Amino acid sequence: MRLHLVDGTYELFRAHYSPGPSRTAPDGTDVKAAVGCVRQVAALLDDPDEQCTHVAVAFDNPIESFRNDLFEGYKDGSGVEEALLAQFDLVEEGVRALGVTVWSMDEHEADDALATAAVRFRDEVDQVRIMTADKDLGQVVGGNVLQVDSVRDRVFDEDGVLERLGVPPAAVVDHLALVGDSADGIPGVPGIGAKTSSVLLVRYGSIDAIPPDPADWDVKVRGAARIAASLRDHAEEVALWRRLATLVTDVDLGCELEDLRHAGPDRAALTAWAARVGSASLGDWRA
Repeated sequence: MRLHLVDGTYELFRAHYSPGPSRTAPDGTDVKAAVGCVRQVAALLDDPDEQCTHVAVAFDNPIESFRNDLFEGYKDGSGVEEALLAQFDLVEEGVRALGVTVWSMDEHEADDALATAAVRFRDEVDQVRIMTADKDLGQVVGGNVLQVDSVRDRVFDEDGVLERLGVPPAAVVDHLALVGDSADGIPGVPGIGAKTSSVLLVRYGSIDAIPPDPADWDVKVRGAARIAASLRDHAEEVALWRRLATLVTDVDLGCELEDLRHAGPDRAALTAWAARVGSASLGDWRA
């Protein structure tokens, strides 16, 4: 039995910016992103290699969360095209019509829902597969919890996270705090790049465990004195970056594992939604 947790926001953006012509509904509105995302979820459900039994899709709706109250520069919806923002409610309706549970997040982010579900349900299933390329989900990978980047056809276990990011899952939060995460608006620490962060965190495990005096470091780091000074001078910011990068794992999802079992589409809802967006093939899905 597998639990598939899909980053719907990632899939929506991916569909919007994918190559190919635009797509409009019969009323003339842009529906390329919504239709593309719903098609991707349907394809996942139909993929024999994925063996989907239990599925949920999480969306940031709106894009802002509690993290925006902590840091003004954190990602928000200000730079997102209006045509894409207008499809968030539409895509949620389409995914629900497929018979899939949707978590529409407001105070928290989609990634918090995915992390919560992975931690909460991992002991009840054979495997949890988190369907996203976002680096921050690497922090909950381990044991039977895997991260799947379907675009690059890669599956990351603990060793895969280490290979990809240069640090193990337990150090992902600190790594993002040090090097920053442009996708989320986390600036990182000036002068510290991915290689330096990797060397220090693989050796010491966490930022807190790095000796404050670089003379005590037993790993070779270029510009050690400057880096130690930067860590010291930016300690307050680092604490904030860590909090921003840490996924919440106790979100109230309002469901149990059995509620996520996929039993087929809501035929009436899917037929109506497909007609609304002008997609005959989705209307016939599993008919």
